[in-house]
Amino acid sequence: MNIMGKTPKIVVIGSSNTDLVVQTAQIPKPGETVLGGSFMMNPGGKGANQAVAAARMGASVGLICKLGDDWFGRQALKLFRKEGIDTRHIRTDAQKPSGIALITVDRQGENCIVVAPGANESLMPSDLDQAIPLLERAGFLLLQLEIPMETVEYAGELAGRLGLTLILNPAPARELRDGLLRRTSLIVPNETEAEYLTGVSITDLRSAGMAAQLLAARGVATVILTLGAKGALICQQGILTQVAAPQVTAVDSTAAGDVFTGSLAAGLSEGLDLEEAVRLACRAAAISVTRRGAQSSAPFRRELEPLKDQEPQR
Repeated sequence: MNIMGKTPKIVVIGSSNTDLVVQTAQIPKPGETVLGGSFMMNPGGKGANQAVAAARMGASVGLICKLGDDWFGRQALKLFRKEGIDTRHIRTDAQKPSGIALITVDRQGENCIVVAPGANESLMPSDLDQAIPLLERAGFLLLQLEIPMETVEYAGELAGRLGLTLILNPAPARELRDGLLRRTSLIVPNETEAEYLTGVSITDLRSAGMAAQLLAARGVATVILTLGAKGALICQQGILTQVAAPQVTAVDSTAAGDVFTGSLAAGLSEGLDLEEAVRLACRAAAISVTRRGAQSSAPFRRELEPLKDQEPQR
């Protein structure tokens, strides 16, 4: 069992990476070399980030991922256990190294990321079959797109078969089959990902609403489009609802979307209604952008309370 002694309500299937981060004044253009500042090495990967974010919100979480048989993998496993995450179905690949992400962060907190997936590429449907006892006892399945698409699609099939609420964060942006979208209870793209999936150029709230409705038309029950400092836009049963985010000074947006998605899943798993779960996620993401790093930026639940006073009145 996980060290919290609970059966996970949320199972995250996804990637685990180590982030190698360089701070710099501006992100270099193609062919350009810039002199950077500080260097940091942080645990990351979208799956792992979302699992940690959900666990820090108080959720009971299990993680299915694949690590290399190396220092990075052993360190990641140690950290997951420290967070109280159920690690029984984390696998080790003896042939491939653990995933690595090279991240450049500029002075405005914007980032540019290149990922070498390593062992993440070998997380296969057969690995999920071994974890079916874990999935059968869960209520929510959280997916991203840093693992093979055949595994993502098989996970979607399992979610449908087992009656799980499937939350899909379509990052990095990739083509998605309508069959997967129809099995998805909630899809959580950012503006870039929504543009990729719909072809709509998102420049304002109106165009964001158009993109969200187009995604819903492909069969997704609920679309939650994240808008950075502007919060999030919910599209459910054709109705659009904007949820504002607390205003903060960003220093690093790395993993803000992962913190949002993991916190959203945590809120839903404890029975919050959709809008309140989105508000919870906006608070958590707002705190994360004020900190550097990926998993290290995810706040604990107790840290969110002061932000309630900063939210616009409904």
